[in-house]
Amino acid sequence: MKWSGRNLGKSRVALYVCVLAYYTRQTMQYMLLIYLDENSLSEAQREQCYRDSAGFARQLHTKRQYVSAAPLYPTSSARSVRVKNGKAMVTDGPFAETHEQLGGFFLIEADSIEEATKIAEQIPAGKWGTVEVRPVLQVEGLPQAASA
Repeated sequence: MKWSGRNLGKSRVALYVCVLAYYTRQTMQYMLLIYLDENSLSEAQREQCYRDSAGFARQLHTKRQYVSAAPLYPTSSARSVRVKNGKAMVTDGPFAETHEQLGGFFLIEADSIEEATKIAEQIPAGKWGTVEVRPVLQVEGLPQAASA
């Protein structure tokens, strides 16, 4: 194989192919939505969950799978907005009363929904609730996320 006019040996070709495959791999983003009863954890459990989740996020980061993650404030701090006929109706709290509430998320990159599901199985808060795995739809024309 020639590259930039030079002959490359078989081992260099293999290395080139591996590097090219690594940097051009096709991954998809998945939103891992964490639902749990927000009143079921003690303050000590909640703090430990935050520490464990930060450690898990660092593990994903080393594998180039981490995009973002965050816990959410309790539903008592939420507002719901509905717009009907051009008029906004704002209410305090979540839209629906449920047994489990959206408590946080991880946004990851994975090669498949199966891989994303395996990652979801490892989320520390999952032992108290449910983790929903959803592919993220890529829409043309959206701006890049602001860097933290």
